[in-house]
Amino acid sequence: MAAGTYNFIIDQGATFTRQLTVKENGSAMDLTGYSVASKMRSTHDSSTVAGTFTCTISNASGGIITISMSSSTTAAIEEAIYVYDLEITSGSSIVTRLLQGEVTVNPEVTR
Repeated sequence: MAAGTYNFIIDQGATFTRQLTVKENGSAMDLTGYSVASKMRSTHDSSTVAGTFTCTISNASGGIITISMSSSTTAAIEEAIYVYDLEITSGSSIVTRLLQGEVTVNPEVTR
């Protein structure tokens, strides 16, 4: 399965949350026994992580993943366009990239 592309915006200083449903052949994928991780960087080959998303499988049998960042975490990220990906790892250590794309961080005015 090829990774999907999903671009999104994070407002600096605001809480960020997205809920995603993973589907396989049109039905929710059972994520029991899986873990999930996602990071963003300024470029694909950058060694510096600009932000790490808190990732949880919020409903394993329903294929639902929640990714989030607290307001204090987003406040610490500089305004820019970043790249990210989101990967799941099975209980047998098989890593699958589900999503990739760009994250635009909009600057905060009220602080």
